[in-house]
Amino acid sequence: MTAEVAPDAVAAYGAAWVEPDATARLALLEQAWATDAVYSDPLAHVAGRAALADHIGQFQAAMPGGRIAVTSEPVRHHDSAFFRWSLTDADGAVVMTGFDVVQLDPAGRIARLTGFFDSDTGTAPAA
Repeated sequence: MTAEVAPDAVAAYGAAWVEPDATARLALLEQAWATDAVYSDPLAHVAGRAALADHIGQFQAAMPGGRIAVTSEPVRHHDSAFFRWSLTDADGAVVMTGFDVVQLDPAGRIARLTGFFDSDTGTAPAA
């Protein structure tokens, strides 16, 4: 697996979070996401591309104009990578920041993503 694979998968994954069209969003996840990959953060746990595409669509419906953007280059070693992200509201104000840790499959697609919300910045949701 080459070092270029993880940034491509992360870029496609990040683009899926802002893609309003469900078919195009699923196509981005097909590039980035292993068929049976698992997504887990403090608020959600979903398995598979279709379930993640639906989860993203639900996020978009719940937060119109909200955007999740990858804000750092992935740092990678072996089959894992780490990258930061931010969530902004429709006005562009930062609502939350965090980071994701991913494990990659042999093709360089995301096989598991574990997301963390920053608590030291005041942007984590109340427990």
